[in-house]
Amino acid sequence: MTASVGALDGLVIADFGRVLAGPYATMLLADLGAEVIKIERPDGGDDTRSWGPPFADEQATYFQAANRNKRSWALNLRDEADLAAAQALAARADVVVENFLPGAMDRLGLGYRDVARVNPGVVYCSITGFGGHNELPGYDLLVQAVGGLMRVTGPSPDEPTKVGVALVDVVTGLHAAVGILAALRHRDATGEGQRVEVNLLSSLLSALVNQASGFVGAGVVPRAMGNRHPSIAPYELLPTADRALVLAVGNDRQFAALAEMLGAAELAADARFATNTQRVAHRGELLERLTGLLAADTADGWFTRLTAVGVPCGPVNDLAEAFALAERLGLGPIAEIDDPGRDGPVRTVAHPITFSRTPATYRTAPPALGER
Repeated sequence: MTASVGALDGLVIADFGRVLAGPYATMLLADLGAEVIKIERPDGGDDTRSWGPPFADEQATYFQAANRNKRSWALNLRDEADLAAAQALAARADVVVENFLPGAMDRLGLGYRDVARVNPGVVYCSITGFGGHNELPGYDLLVQAVGGLMRVTGPSPDEPTKVGVALVDVVTGLHAAVGILAALRHRDATGEGQRVEVNLLSSLLSALVNQASGFVGAGVVPRAMGNRHPSIAPYELLPTADRALVLAVGNDRQFAALAEMLGAAELAADARFATNTQRVAHRGELLERLTGLLAADTADGWFTRLTAVGVPCGPVNDLAEAFALAERLGLGPIAEIDDPGRDGPVRTVAHPITFSRTPATYRTAPPALGER
């Protein structure tokens, strides 16, 4: 039986976040029932309101990506009355989220110490680019560059490449949401609020997982390898009769199934390819054999045949094909929000987590500036 309220129903969040990391975190929490009040400057609001094209219903789809289920308060924090309203909101909020440059909220009387003095149970989440004592501006592309991600992305070490989405912002937003929920759990148990700090650089270094661990643990500085994996083979993009196919073979059993389906079962017994370590060591020879064998069928043909025997693989989809796949799999990737102020429902990407009792809800469309 599904409850009619979200898991975070009754929680009030004062959202001073801008652009993506903070707004993404608070939207995820809003989907789960929290009341999120987004504070924006009156002259244009969040920068992402103007980050288009594309636009839908005259609103930038970039803004729509991270701001549903929120109300918008247009406040000039340099105005005495507006600042007082913001301070009053922070004083009653369960959670405050901000991503101003370090020190900016303190100068406004909205820093953690000021808020906690009148609201000791507050969970106060600060998001910065490089930590709370460094005033370097935090932009996703900048952190992808200085944080090492671009050096492990792209066709070769000589062509550092950014990821095609603001991945560092998204990962940081997820870390912020986890930190907020953990601090709320602590508050529930003890009554104590606390400050939660996340930053883009630390979030990226954590998200580099095996690449970062390889450096920390073994001193290996990784370099871009195109679509290949430094530790697994075959785990890459390979040509077929018509278009590329990704093979993501993660263990020896899967490789044996691949070899048999390709009509070359002897590959799994070959000393050069019998184990993953040996396949990585003899990657060039292995790929030459696989390329010749895969030319016998199309990417979709291999997808059907190999998936049936438990070999992870798939064609390289564009975003339209990716959404179509999610629909076919019954994942419901698109959420529609009824909004009487717009012609027809507003379509947004669905919340990614499912709950058996407290599902995400889509109550309001991304707000117009000042739409309370």
